[in-house]
Amino acid sequence: MRYPAEIVEPMKRELTDQGFADLTSPEEVKQFLNSEGTSLVVVNSVCGCAAGNARPGARLALEHSAKKPGRAGTVFAGFDVDATNTAREFMVPYPPSSPSMGLFKDGELVYFIPRQKIEGSSAQQVAQMLMTAFDEYC
Repeated sequence: MRYPAEIVEPMKRELTDQGFADLTSPEEVKQFLNSEGTSLVVVNSVCGCAAGNARPGARLALEHSAKKPGRAGTVFAGFDVDATNTAREFMVPYPPSSPSMGLFKDGELVYFIPRQKIEGSSAQQVAQMLMTAFDEYC
């Protein structure tokens, strides 16, 4: 199932308006992640925990962290299906979940936040998890 664009686009803009790259194809995901340096990828979603915890948490982390990844990008589960599947291939061994977040260094996954940790946390707690990872890996 693919969500309608009119539903997804405002949710995408919550991240892309803050500088996240909108990764819509497998090729864009591969190019984004097969780069030197650090990259954050948010697997965005229409669910409530994406709206209340994941997107705000990712934005807060990037706004308030002294250390940050060199790049931030997002794929949208249920909309950019092929791009999302490609991003998830880079997130193995973790099972697919959305929302979720992966921090990569030189194309290798070094930190992952699955949906289970996002839906039980506040946006501030998600931001803190990310900022701790940024301090360690960025």
